[in-house]
Order: sequence, then C-alpha cells, then structure tokens
Amino acid sequence: MFGPHLILEAYGCPTELLADVSRISQILDDYPAQLQMTKIMPPYVFKYQGTVPEDWGVSGVVMIAESHISIHTFAEKGFVVLDIFSCKEFDVDAAIEKFTSVFKPTSYDKRVLQRGYHFPKDMNKVTSIIDKDRVRFAAAK
Repeated sequence: MFGPHLILEAYGCPTELLADVSRISQILDDYPAQLQMTKIMPPYVFKYQGTVPEDWGVSGVVMIAESHISIHTFAEKGFVVLDIFSCKEFDVDAAIEKFTSVFKPTSYDKRVLQRGYHFPKDMNKVTSIIDKDRVRFAAAK
C-alpha cells in the first residue's frame, strides 16, 4: 500500500467554528506535528462564497511530506469535511478525536481508503519497472 486516506464528513457543527479563518489556519498548522507528519509549507486558508449564497465557508490545505491535509467548511450548513492523505500510516482515531474536539459535530461519517495497492515501495521493484519501460520505449522508436 501507498498509504491511508481519511475522509471525514462532520455534521451539526457550530457556525462560528466553521467561519473562523484564523482558527482553521491554526488547526492546519498544528495538525501535522500532532499526527507525527512533516509540514513542508504553511497552511493556505481562505474564505469563499459559492454560487449559492448559503454555501460560503472556509477552505484550507497544508502540504506535508507525506501528502496533504485539507479542511472545507460550509458554515451556515454546519458541515465540514476533513481529508488526510498520507504515504505512511497514522492514528486515524486520534486524528478524528482531535478534529471532533475542535469542531464539535453532532455526528460524523468516516471512510478510510487504502491507496496505492500496486505502488512499488521496494527500490528493486521500482528499478525493475523503470528498466522494463526503458526497453519498451527504446523498442518503440
């Protein structure tokens, strides 16, 4: 496997928590270290307005060496989505506990996908695949 992808959809969150750009920026700034991941840039967070007036909210992402963490809120609807994609295992339950303690949802749905079933983590396998591709491309010329 390449790694887990947590998708969390939280419902019934207080509007003021979902509308706070500074708070969401701070959460994204702190989250990588709390999950033993490596932040490689500061979070990018902004308020947005959708085409439907009540679809406004805050979106943010922080790139980590292991992949990314993103948050998207729909403040008036009390809805927030968390995505954590990582090339290394992490404590999904701890990530959910941290998130729900901050946003205080009345309920949530979680999905954990395992991505990259055929991702070659072994360098010998990678070298073998690249060598085969080089031979195939050379023969095609």
